Parts: sequence; structure tokens; C-alpha cells
Amino acid sequence: MKVRKVFYFVEIHILIVIFIFTFFPKYLIPTDYFHSAPSEALLYPSSTHLLGTDDLGFDIFSQLLYGGKISLKISFFTALLSAVGGSILGIFAGYYGGWKDRALIYITGIFLSIPVLPLMIVLGTFLGSNLKNIIFVLALVTWTHPAKISRNYILKIKNEKYILLSKGYGAGFLHIFKWHLLKPMWSTIMTSIIKIMNKAVLAEASLAYLGLGDPLSKSWGMIISRAMSFPNIYFTPYYKWWLFPPVILLIVLVLSLSSLSRKLES
Repeated sequence: MKVRKVFYFVEIHILIVIFIFTFFPKYLIPTDYFHSAPSEALLYPSSTHLLGTDDLGFDIFSQLLYGGKISLKISFFTALLSAVGGSILGIFAGYYGGWKDRALIYITGIFLSIPVLPLMIVLGTFLGSNLKNIIFVLALVTWTHPAKISRNYILKIKNEKYILLSKGYGAGFLHIFKWHLLKPMWSTIMTSIIKIMNKAVLAEASLAYLGLGDPLSKSWGMIISRAMSFPNIYFTPYYKWWLFPPVILLIVLVLSLSSLSRKLES
């Protein structure tokens, strides 16, 4: 039990440190570090450039800080849209039942039967690669899980005496949703948000690697994609400070979110 508490403590602090470093980069680095300087391309790490520069002269450490903010924004808004939207759909379908419930089951069945990665590639290709479209695509392929969980939960409790009593006194769906359905579902929604954030970070990196990320953003996925596209990067020393840091940060973030979501579930 003590070991679990220690790991929980470490995970929370890792996420806090990542949040502080990525959302307040201007207090950690000068803003001009983020400007391109072609004459300083492919510099080795130094006191001026902690992780060197890329082939365009951008400071890699600065990119990691600014890129982390973009990656976290994409994952958070994807999770918020997917978890909240999917949960509301599941609650609505489970509460009313009938054709609404059957329609939700049919639609979720269609989405679950399609492989996620090909679906993301097709949607990303047709919709474009700006950040809003990426968030929409990621939310579209992750909403089914919270929808199914919330639907199943509502089917269990919708015939409870306190809900039937509220209906008997003339309470409508919005009143029952606000006072009787939302509160017990809140912890489930929060867990779904963290789980989907975990998936969204990896999915955004996958889209970026496949060339479907926003080329104007500097997310960790785009930094990895840019480093991987450098000719023969593994035969040069640049991969040590250009490719490894964003990969390590992604792994740490994903493992922390995954472990935290499992602890919240239990």
C-alpha cells in the first residue's frame, strides 16, 4: 500500500512538473530562443542551447517546452469533447431507451468495428491537418468507450426508487440529469478524461509521424516526425538530443496518465 502511495505521489508530481514547464515556458527561457537562426543550425548542446538546435536553427529545448503545451492542449480538449460528449449521449440513450438506445448501440458498433488508425488516417486526410480538425478526429474515434460505460451505468440506476419518485413528482430529464445522474457519473467521466488524454497523446504523435499532423505546430509528435525525417539521423549524434528527449517525455507522460487512470478506477 505504501509503495502504491509513493508511485501515486510521484505520478502527480511528474504531471505537475510537465504542466508547469509546458504552460509557463516564457519564465524558463527567453522568447527569442524560439526564433529560427539558420546560421546556427545543428549546433551541439551548450549553455546557450541546452539541447542544441535542429536543421533550421530552432532551439530544441524551447520546442519541447512550447510543443508540450500543444500536445497537452490537444489531448485535454480531445478528452473533454470525447468523454463529456460520449457520456451525455450514453446517459441520454440509457435513460430514454427504445429507438434512441438501439441507435446508440448500432452507431457505437459501427465505430468499434472500424480499425482506429485507418479511420484516423482517412478522416485526417479529408478534413485537413489543423489543430481543430485533429482534435475533432481524435474525439470521433474515442467517444464510444465513455458512451458505453455511461449507458450501462444509467440502465442500472434509472429504475431506482429515488429516480422513479422524482419522475412521479413531475421532474424532467434535465432535473434528474443534474441532481441524480450527473453526480454519480462524475468520477467515471473524470477517469474517462484521463484515459482518453493518454490515448490522444499517442494518437496525435501517430498522425504527426504519418505526415497528418499540423505542420505549423511544434507538438512533441511533430518534433519526433521532423527529427525522423532528417536524413540518416541514426548515423549522426543529433538523435541523442533531437529525437530522444521528445520520445522520453511522451513515454513518461503516457505512463503517468495510464497509471493515474488505473488508480482512479480502483
